[in-house]
Amino acid sequence: MPLRLRLPWRRATPGAGTRSRWRLGTCVGTGLLAMGVAGAGVGLLLAGALPRYIVEDRRSGYTYLSEENQRLQDDDFANPGLLWAERGRKIWQQTDGATGTSCTRCHGNAAESMRGVRTRYPRFDAQRGKLINLEQQINHCRAERMHAPSYPYESEALLALTTFVALHSRGLPIDVRIDGPAQPFFEAGKALYKQRRGQLDLACTHCHDHYAGQRLRGDIISQGQINGFPIYRHTWQTLGSTHRMFAWCNTSVRSEPYPLGSDEYVNLELFVAWRGRDLPVETPAIRR
Repeated sequence: MPLRLRLPWRRATPGAGTRSRWRLGTCVGTGLLAMGVAGAGVGLLLAGALPRYIVEDRRSGYTYLSEENQRLQDDDFANPGLLWAERGRKIWQQTDGATGTSCTRCHGNAAESMRGVRTRYPRFDAQRGKLINLEQQINHCRAERMHAPSYPYESEALLALTTFVALHSRGLPIDVRIDGPAQPFFEAGKALYKQRRGQLDLACTHCHDHYAGQRLRGDIISQGQINGFPIYRHTWQTLGSTHRMFAWCNTSVRSEPYPLGSDEYVNLELFVAWRGRDLPVETPAIRR
């Protein structure tokens, strides 16, 4: 009898006009989790469902995708980002470090304990007196509670665990704090967003505010929202973080990028997250 696989994080198919189809023989997970699937419900997102990706004048990058890429993101059995989520699930459960503990021993069921976590980062960390993002919080937990080495920024392990944690906030609205102690860091991020850089003398705002929706050669410029990160990007043929995208944009205007995980990029991440406030978490999103 054909085997059906139901993922613990599978979301309901959006939209009243949505219909289901079955996809055969899809490979899910990492090398240890590969099986033929006889039936997997796939939501075909129709135009009537797009408003959930638009809040006032803020539009997710999802709305700029082709229908094919929208379907790819919506299908949990085809979205390649779920491969990293599956690896993150295994890292969540495995013991590590001098204490011989694991994420699950402290936090339990991630579906409950991690729900809504992705929506709040970056956030102000009183212990360090500055902003931290989700990747840095993961490494902080590893260092403080597990006595384990930090994962390098953009490493497969850190991307996988970040994706797994963020996945449990999928569909919830981005809701970062920009007041109180976070305010000066928010202002620094805003200033960087508007700062002209590189040989092309361009700022983030020139592309993503002034020309969003217009074409740059064969591509459509999006608003640069980050509610879907980490994302699987076809240009990279792999998963990538928000900071990798920032660095890619800096390089595109012929500007020297900041190091991944730098304070400058974390500040910018807070401002850009605020720009996309109330947009739903899409992790792992698909982008061009």
